[in-house]
Amino acid sequence: MATIKGFIFDLDGVIVDTAKFHFKAWHRLAQDLGIDFSEEENEQLKGVSRRESLQKILDWGQIKLSESEFEKRMAQKNDWYLDFVREMGQEEALPGAKEFLRESAQLDIAIGLGSASKNARLILDLLEITPLFQTIIDGTVVSQSKPDPEVFLKGAEALQMEPESLVVFEDSLAGIEAARRGGFRTVGIGSKAILKDAEIVVSGLDQISPVEVINQLNF
Repeated sequence: MATIKGFIFDLDGVIVDTAKFHFKAWHRLAQDLGIDFSEEENEQLKGVSRRESLQKILDWGQIKLSESEFEKRMAQKNDWYLDFVREMGQEEALPGAKEFLRESAQLDIAIGLGSASKNARLILDLLEITPLFQTIIDGTVVSQSKPDPEVFLKGAEALQMEPESLVVFEDSLAGIEAARRGGFRTVGIGSKAILKDAEIVVSGLDQISPVEVINQLNF
């Protein structure tokens, strides 16, 4: 079994909770289109690209849009989302996230980001943790959404490491599936009942240390 040499983190739900901002923006857009949109439906959009998310909402509302209107609505949602995001400060990192990242860096563990978000760099900047990442793979450089492993495979390539030596930290089923498909080790952040396919599941990064992750996965 390969020795663990690096960590790749999803952003939303792992390092920061911007899901509430996505929900507010999608809910506003859905209402504007006359579509009911609940928090349960919002859960189905986790780890999914903006285009696919809008398509799901349109399918739920049985609405079709022209390509130009579709593009306009995607941009509108993102503008609303960014309005909410820009109000956040560095204190909005999830409990233990910054400490986990800093401890990982002190242990010379390679650190990468693998997120579907096209706003990942902005959010990392707002949290003041961008320098901790050796590579940032986000929605601006990938064409396939999770559960396709593209985002993590590109991260491994950028870090010049094999997938089996990297641990992916994810809060979504699609993300864990993507990591498993790519041959990565996995830590689920959230519910054990939902993320049962992950090798380790904790409620947050404040519940485990980098050393504990390595020791458990190398056992």
